[in-house]
Amino acid sequence: MTRHPLQRLSSPSRSVSAGIHVLGLLSFSASFGYLQKYPNPLHQGVGGDFQFLTIIGLALSSATFVSGILADITLNRGLFEIKNILSVCSAPLEVLISVLYWGICAIDRKLVVPPDVSLPLLPDIGFHAMPAIMLALDLMLLSPPWTIRGYGAMAISLTVAFLYWGWVEYCFSHNGWYPYPLLAILSTWQRVFLFSFSAVLMTGSTMILKFAYGSINGIGELKKEALRPVKME
Repeated sequence: MTRHPLQRLSSPSRSVSAGIHVLGLLSFSASFGYLQKYPNPLHQGVGGDFQFLTIIGLALSSATFVSGILADITLNRGLFEIKNILSVCSAPLEVLISVLYWGICAIDRKLVVPPDVSLPLLPDIGFHAMPAIMLALDLMLLSPPWTIRGYGAMAISLTVAFLYWGWVEYCFSHNGWYPYPLLAILSTWQRVFLFSFSAVLMTGSTMILKFAYGSINGIGELKKEALRPVKME
């Protein structure tokens, strides 16, 4: 199957591409399995596990990789394009989740994980690092370059941020608690700042991923090649 000149490896394919997508799905499945094996009271209210942005991101990452593995198995171009469309949202979202989680943990872990909740290192990495790593690998090695521009990325990021805020407030109105302790100590205007800042970070994640893709896959050389005059025989 013909691939974009900047795409590093052949995808969809039943070799490396399928292997990466299977590895990612195994990791995501293990994280969902951990939720079932070790239930937490905070996950029992309205919204369940999906009160948490981490789990929403994990579900979107899973949908992205399911599309990818189905494309690998069937060599279907339409499924491959669906995977790439989902990736434009899921990859920056997972980078945002990783940056926010580990950044806030470096300040005070109790702001994102309640003191009575124990999360061992391996599942912690599975929830808050592996999705970003796997989606970045998929983008850098198995995908054509993104065409989204800054204003489009900002529109997606603002939509995700404020839809999630609305969802969190809806769950709080029924449950009486927020999924993340940090939200309980912020005022309304501080939450406006937090979610606006998160949208900016997600937009920045999109642009950084685009830049990294170009650097790794040689978009500069392709542009130079396009500017060279054609030699007449």
